[in-house]
Amino acid sequence: MSLISIVVPVYNNASSLADLLEKFQVVAAQNAEDAFEFIFVNDGSVDDSVSVLQDLLHREARLRLVLLSRNFGSNAAILAGMSQVSGDAIIAIAADLQDPPELIGEMLSMWRDGQKVVLAARKSRDDGLIADAFSNAFYALFRRFAIKTMPRHGFDFFLIDRQVCNWISHIQENNAYLMGLILWLGFEPKVIYYDRKKREKKYGRSMWTQAKKIKYFIDSFVSFSYIPIRAASIIGICLSFLGLIYAIAVIILRMILQIKVEGWASLMIVVLILSGSQMLMLGIIGEYMWRNLEETRRRPRYIISDVIQASPSEKTVE
Repeated sequence: MSLISIVVPVYNNASSLADLLEKFQVVAAQNAEDAFEFIFVNDGSVDDSVSVLQDLLHREARLRLVLLSRNFGSNAAILAGMSQVSGDAIIAIAADLQDPPELIGEMLSMWRDGQKVVLAARKSRDDGLIADAFSNAFYALFRRFAIKTMPRHGFDFFLIDRQVCNWISHIQENNAYLMGLILWLGFEPKVIYYDRKKREKKYGRSMWTQAKKIKYFIDSFVSFSYIPIRAASIIGICLSFLGLIYAIAVIILRMILQIKVEGWASLMIVVLILSGSQMLMLGIIGEYMWRNLEETRRRPRYIISDVIQASPSEKTVE
């Protein structure tokens, strides 16, 4: 009998937790040859998530509640959960029920056949036109310039073997992009595709804000690609070359052809383009330097304030 650990990062998901646990119980019943544990990681929720989970502890003995001291982000919450698991296989899934827990059985079947990494990847998504466009652009760029094995529409729902989990635990990297790390390790992934449904209104609004999406985008590229810094170098070279061409043109027009070159408009254009490009390059360099500073500080990626388990006398409600 194998032990399967399911890790769920929780941030203001009080309304969906009971339904999610019920689906986990169904999956466990359908895979009775294995034992299960359910690790819910509260990532600094400010709603009733903790009280809901504490109530669920009395109904499900396999549930464990990990409390972080504050909000560290979804990736850090998953890593915190992974540090607490005992399973032979570890599954991570979001708490909002946009990803179908029903796929867990198929993922486990592939794992039993020897697959160390199984990804449940989005074939399509229903998050709105702007969100879909942003997501598609991000994953297209990430596939092109960072990790080519990233599924076309990305993934957040995955199964990894204990060996893979141990390797990830050894990588003490701040601002880590967990999905990229899983692929970077080099274990050949098996992919299950599904249509990601829209978040149900009864589960509240998404906490995945534009600011978090932008940070996610920057962290991903800075962690796995030198392309941004290389692009800054190429832009600098190109602008220097264009500046040289422009200077030669001005000299020819003024000294040889005796044509007076009007300076104000052209000068302002050059200054604005150059200053804008310089600020962009400084920003790119700053992103890399800030992450280097973060690594040298050696601060923990997360802080676990408490781990709460159901008492041995609690009975599991099937």
